[in-house]
Amino acid sequence: MRSERFDSTVAVTRGGKLLVPVPFDPDRVWGAKPRHHVSGTVNGARVRAVLEPAGDGFGFTLGAKSPAACGVAAGDRVAVELAPEGPQREDLAEDVAAALAAEPGAGAFFDSLAQFYRRGYLRWIDATKRRPDKRAERIAEMIELLKAGKKQR
Repeated sequence: MRSERFDSTVAVTRGGKLLVPVPFDPDRVWGAKPRHHVSGTVNGARVRAVLEPAGDGFGFTLGAKSPAACGVAAGDRVAVELAPEGPQREDLAEDVAAALAAEPGAGAFFDSLAQFYRRGYLRWIDATKRRPDKRAERIAEMIELLKAGKKQR
């Protein structure tokens, strides 16, 4: 997935947090997902965030302890670079991607998970290298767990 670079003017949410508006629709750029977990930089400082609807567009908040929030105030213009975090559908093995595509509910839930949970499922499936007969079983079990809304097994 390609990263997006842009400049943005920091705003403040109703709750008083710093909000970095995003000038694009992440569903159009990176594909439709319930939640977009991203990582990147704000003025060169590392940031991890979840893009959320903000006004008539999207944005992400900077926590008070975020390195990117240091020295940033409402009204400041910041340079931002963001990319989707963790494994994406096109990064998956064909059998895993096909199973997620065949079960749209499970696939949507998988896409909404933070990278920690997505990688956990994928490591568990990949741990079958010495027992390839187990791989299909684990993929099927992952799909059932995802359909049940389980972040991890």
